[in-house]
Amino acid sequence: MSDRYAGKPFLRLVDSYVLDAIGALDTANRDWLTAMEPNLRHTYGRDGAWQDIVAAEMRFPDGMAGSIREVWDKGRVRFLQTSGEAPDPVAFTHQFVDTNFPH
Repeated sequence: MSDRYAGKPFLRLVDSYVLDAIGALDTANRDWLTAMEPNLRHTYGRDGAWQDIVAAEMRFPDGMAGSIREVWDKGRVRFLQTSGEAPDPVAFTHQFVDTNFPH
């Protein structure tokens, strides 16, 4: 099995940003990212929370997290209607990131 993040450490941050935007980032990762904020500020030369740093590095427009949440909410309803099951937030995140932000 391949490791999605091998040689792509920033990809983990982008995936986490999307998971956070859709309300699916787990507590352990949220806590780890918050604890890493001083290192991220130093590494990327930016101020703010980890979400702000990712958004700035990706040059996301204001409101990007809300836009991602809107895509998730609308797609979630359609997925439930067609499959009868709840969508997997991690699968959504990987597909969303891979489609919109090729790496």
